[in-house]
Amino acid sequence: MSRVTFLILLLLPLHVLHVEGSEWENILQQLTQKKFSVVETAVKALGQSGDQRAQPLLEAMLANELYQRKSDKQLVRAVGSRNDYTLYDIFSGSELAKEVSSRQLNRIRVNNKIRSTLRNALARLALSDPDPKARSEAARKLRDGQAEEILPLLQQALADEKVESVREVLRFSLATLQLKHPDPEIRRQSVALLSGSLDPDVRNLLTELLQKDPSGNWNEPELDIREKITATLKQIQFWEDIYGGVETLFFGVSLGSVLLLAAIGLAVTFGVMGVINMAHGEMIMLGAYTTYVIQKALPNLVEYSLFISIPAAFLVAGTVGIILERTVIRLLYGRPLETLLATFGVSLFLQQAVRSIFGPLNQNVMTPSWMQGALEINPLLSITYNRMTIILFVPFVLLTLFALLKRSHFGLEMRAVTQNRRMANAMGIRADQVDALTFGLGSG
Repeated sequence: MSRVTFLILLLLPLHVLHVEGSEWENILQQLTQKKFSVVETAVKALGQSGDQRAQPLLEAMLANELYQRKSDKQLVRAVGSRNDYTLYDIFSGSELAKEVSSRQLNRIRVNNKIRSTLRNALARLALSDPDPKARSEAARKLRDGQAEEILPLLQQALADEKVESVREVLRFSLATLQLKHPDPEIRRQSVALLSGSLDPDVRNLLTELLQKDPSGNWNEPELDIREKITATLKQIQFWEDIYGGVETLFFGVSLGSVLLLAAIGLAVTFGVMGVINMAHGEMIMLGAYTTYVIQKALPNLVEYSLFISIPAAFLVAGTVGIILERTVIRLLYGRPLETLLATFGVSLFLQQAVRSIFGPLNQNVMTPSWMQGALEINPLLSITYNRMTIILFVPFVLLTLFALLKRSHFGLEMRAVTQNRRMANAMGIRADQVDALTFGLGSG
């Protein structure tokens, strides 16, 4: 008797696997049917299965890349058009065939309703993803699903979730779906919970509830709930104004930082030499093109190119500034109008030179990955990393310039020439050399 029991227990897992395999094959077979209702049922079954194999299958279907090969009835992912399809295995991603004709394939057709079901099914699968960000995004996508289908799923996910940020998204998604519940008390609780949300989707949903349908009836029939929704929308609008102002201030500071960098160079040249350089913008342009050339010369070092480009751009622009001072500016000291006209002519010359070398079209400078993206503080406020880098870079430049002027021998000579040029010359300071280096410093 014990041997029989042992054999039964031994064969039981094989039987279970066979049943699961049969169900999987049945679902795949349903996907190939012509009736959209059958296909939709199969998609829902895949979303509820929790099987990781379903994700690439559903993604290919949503992208209209799921086909059935006529020769062996195998489902494949086909990329291409007409007689030039490349076939890939859905689950492994390996290439199966090239230059396949459309006559050898049957496309798995979908309509808008099935596409919506596909998105919900993928979101269901993503709720079990190990990445918290993927789970949060899945919870947001499920807000648009059918409440009777999605509510139990979100409730179970909320019970199982350990990460607090994901739990908050799940709670708001639950509250969003419960706004459609027939029980007014549940809708009141949902509005109270959503009052702390800053998500734009929540605001749009609450605004929609304050509208009337074509027959003239309120989308939210209860007066007290509409009043709570109105108060909630006012609170959301208040925070939108606050965070909008903070974001505008941040953008202004970042733009002001760029202008401050440009103004530093103008202040140095005008303060020491009394020269207004109309070609200063073109010096910035030379620095930008220096960055472009370095990225082209070192395509594999894009992540570190800025650390090379910053000193290189300073040297290139500074060298051009020194040459400009030696050849043009030094001949026009004491004649401000002629200096303005001369530097304006130099700016036109530099612009045309750049057009001749690099062409009239704008050239793209790649942003390193560590400067891409944004720090999302909340749904209404995001701080981009590239602007943050600019803001942090400006104090570094100011401190470096301050140290150069206060702690270096060149800075001492520059200050001496600025205060009294004749006395500085009498003390042996070469004012012409200081002028050239100062113009180079301001240009760089």
